[in-house]
Amino acid sequence: MKWAVAVFPGSNCDRDAYRAVADVLGDQAVYVRHDASSLLGADAVILPGGFSYGDYLRPGALARFAPVMEAVRSFAEAGGPVLGICNGFQILCEAGLLPGALLRNAGQRFRCQPVCLRVENSHTPFTGRFHAGQVIRMPIAHGEGNYFAPPEVLDELEQQGRIVFRYCDPDGRATPAANPNGSARNIAGICNARGNVVGLMPHPERAVEPFMVSTDGLALLAAVRDWLQATSTSPPDGNSATGGVQGAC
Repeated sequence: MKWAVAVFPGSNCDRDAYRAVADVLGDQAVYVRHDASSLLGADAVILPGGFSYGDYLRPGALARFAPVMEAVRSFAEAGGPVLGICNGFQILCEAGLLPGALLRNAGQRFRCQPVCLRVENSHTPFTGRFHAGQVIRMPIAHGEGNYFAPPEVLDELEQQGRIVFRYCDPDGRATPAANPNGSARNIAGICNARGNVVGLMPHPERAVEPFMVSTDGLALLAAVRDWLQATSTSPPDGNSATGGVQGAC
């Protein structure tokens, strides 16, 4: 399969994402510039971490207007799997592809550390190799990872099964002490209503080899291949895309 890794001015995790997909997972990967109008026939898209446009105004606020985001939006609307990592999650929220916003961390400090995550939804394209309630580990590295949404939106996410990951302790308990940034309800990642767009603050591309925090990020990426083999179709524009997530969200 073929992955498109978006590159914005200020992205600094695009190479990590490319390497995780191409060198470790063994799939084809292509860089897609911020000013591109096409995703080059990709089967899946990654919006990587970093500081797109220097985080001017606020993280992701300028990247949402980049020409490539029109292609990403069309791809997502056609059912294609889109993963936003850290700044990519912020961009997805700013672009309206996911609800809510990422605020400054509680305590106003940049947090860079391994965290435990409890898998809440195992039916997205990215979580099919996990089971609900499973505890996995990935690193975080962010200053604005404090997920916020109005109470009614949080309730809707809960009711629709759209919370994908929560920060937790090693025993799977979503406690305040396990929450590294003050995110509402310990939310670390969410999906859209259809389930094909997932955003998370932890970095799966930094958890793909045994010398890293874990290989749980590799399982997340590999799950997309399984999902595409089960559900893929070819939309009219020639980019690969998929149908809705079966039994999810």
